[in-house]
Amino acid sequence: MVEAVQDTGVVVTGAGGGIGAALARRFAAGGARVVVNDLDADKAKAVADEIGGIAVPGDASAIVGEARDALGGVVDVYCANAGLPSGGSEGAGEQVWALAWDVNVMAHVRAAQELVPGWLERGRGRFVSTVSAAGLLTMIGAAPYSVTKHGAYAFAEWLSLTYRHRGIKVHAICPQGVRTDMLAGTGSAGDLVLKPTAIEPEDVADALFKGIEEDRFLILPHPEVGGYYQARATDPERWLTNMNHIQQKWEEAE
Repeated sequence: MVEAVQDTGVVVTGAGGGIGAALARRFAAGGARVVVNDLDADKAKAVADEIGGIAVPGDASAIVGEARDALGGVVDVYCANAGLPSGGSEGAGEQVWALAWDVNVMAHVRAAQELVPGWLERGRGRFVSTVSAAGLLTMIGAAPYSVTKHGAYAFAEWLSLTYRHRGIKVHAICPQGVRTDMLAGTGSAGDLVLKPTAIEPEDVADALFKGIEEDRFLILPHPEVGGYYQARATDPERWLTNMNHIQQKWEEAE
């Protein structure tokens, strides 16, 4: 595992805290040179200073070139971790939907547009997408988040099936609740569905590194999500009915 990380150039977006910071710390501990990105420049600098990395603050959609320069011209691993936990129903405003799509999907697409040509020339590269179990299943009370995380998963899947024979590795991380500020912002829906089984950000980093070692696309820090995903695919009516029961329980508690 150390050989896969040692001396690589790694970019982690949304790494000022939570899962992103845990990923940055883990890559740095493995001997990687890490660019820490976050919209909050102070948070990015704090994590970068802690791990001996390089802070490149700003919009995750627009920092690939600067991050690549900071790493001496080559990005070996790109962790598309920055995300937006947009709640609401179909009635969420156009701006809410557009921003969720931009951050949760298009930022990944734009990064791939910058990185894939060079990776294909070199015959190697690694794209890590922090998706969420919502991208495999769904999340009550959060239509924009659920829909765009499905999009993020679909894009990671497409990258993997298209380029795996040409040396590009892709991993989709799909945790349920993780004890971060994002979980705290999910309110009563998160308290009901996510909080009881929430894990630490470091557990997500552990799951990713195990997945890299095993060369797996789908990373499930909560293994039970695999069973839920299988149930959704094989008996969607039953799965939807069970999810609707959770929806009703949430509505009754509000």
